[in-house]
Amino acid sequence: MVFTSTAFLAFYAAVFTLYWLLSRAPRARQLQNALLLVGSYYFYGFVHPWFCLLIASSTVVDYACGLAMGRFPRARHAWLVVSLAFNLGLLGVFKYYDFFAKSFADAAGLFGWELQPIELLLVLPVGISFYTFQTLSYTIDVYRGQLQPRRNLFDFAVFVSFFPQLVAGPIERASRFLPQLEQVRRWSWAALFPALELIVGGYLKKLVVADNVGTYVDEIFELQAPTLALLAVGTLGFAVQIYADFSAYTDIARGIAKLLGFDLIRNFRSPYLAVSPSDFWRRWHISFSSWIRDYLYIPLGGSRVRTPLGFLGVLLVSLGLSGLWHGAAWNFVLWGVYHALLVFAYHQLKLGGRWEPRSRPSRAISISVMFVWTLLGWLLFRTGDIAWLGGALRHSPVGMSGVDGSAAAYTLALVLLYSSPMAVQGLVERLPSAAASSLGAFLRGAFLAAALVAITLFAGDGSNDFIYFRF
Repeated sequence: MVFTSTAFLAFYAAVFTLYWLLSRAPRARQLQNALLLVGSYYFYGFVHPWFCLLIASSTVVDYACGLAMGRFPRARHAWLVVSLAFNLGLLGVFKYYDFFAKSFADAAGLFGWELQPIELLLVLPVGISFYTFQTLSYTIDVYRGQLQPRRNLFDFAVFVSFFPQLVAGPIERASRFLPQLEQVRRWSWAALFPALELIVGGYLKKLVVADNVGTYVDEIFELQAPTLALLAVGTLGFAVQIYADFSAYTDIARGIAKLLGFDLIRNFRSPYLAVSPSDFWRRWHISFSSWIRDYLYIPLGGSRVRTPLGFLGVLLVSLGLSGLWHGAAWNFVLWGVYHALLVFAYHQLKLGGRWEPRSRPSRAISISVMFVWTLLGWLLFRTGDIAWLGGALRHSPVGMSGVDGSAAAYTLALVLLYSSPMAVQGLVERLPSAAASSLGAFLRGAFLAAALVAITLFAGDGSNDFIYFRF
């Protein structure tokens, strides 16, 4: 069920209405959580009901492991291993088995051995990468003694399956989200306008920006031999598309959760204004990058590793695996490795960590350079065929005929045109809040109205899935 579909709008309207009607009932919190649990499983199993079996099994296993760690603290390491093995095992079977089986057969072929891989050809359960990391945050924090194990299975099940952020995040930490589920929620009119801003802004970025730009991006990357100019425009378009698409999902998720009384973590902070690779990862997909930092990078030693080679190794493991998390394909792994090398190079030049440019001109230069590095990374990320990319870069004509130049210029103009609402939205977000300033309230309200008009005029049928559903 996609946020932009009429089926979801009808579903959410029903959940929202019943949810707040239950707030007047005795044991309102428990009834509301029960409704969220039923609604979340209906949402997740809308197309493939058997998906619910997987998320239910992860829920029960991690709930039991948490209780066992609390009851048998001396054996908590063993219970953590059970949780890791079960969750990563499910992820490995459904997402990575066919990829590694085929890769092993291809590697054997290089030595003259012909192997026929046994492929399972399983349907990838949507959102499995997200809820696996979310539920693992619980068992790892209980293991570390940073969180008390929960005894209420229903509250824990809602934490794992909460429908607004279930499919594509943000990845919530148990320490942050479980307390919200365990307290009484009251309707707040003050939350209405900020929530509507998030929801309408998300629809604008998805339906007007991402879906329209994505049409031209797909056409360029389906060409056999695009010119370098077209490839550059396609990569720029993809940078716009993936940011608009993914941030749209999390904005809508935050908005609809806010209307239910929950505060989800902000997932993006102007990532294309980053001045360094480290700064980029503090701004892009924050819930995921902070998960990698806290549960993988720091435990491996992080920046405390004394030798440059050891530090590079930590980065290659952390960001290489983060690339693999995005998809079972070598281009994602290469994308992660590429970013690891970028972070390492900047650190060696003393431009990493919390480094900031000292002047506005140097900041502008730093942002521009980092944006070019980011685009090169997106080129790796977007292509599904490394051989195609290599061939395109080797054989694309450097010079352009009049037709090729016109096609590149026309496509660039369309990308910039469709991106303009997102640029305006970024400026509006920097205005004073509607509650703090009457001028801010007027401008934000005007933008909201204009966004609704733009969605009405320029949106497609809303059937396009969000990009991160594939991961």
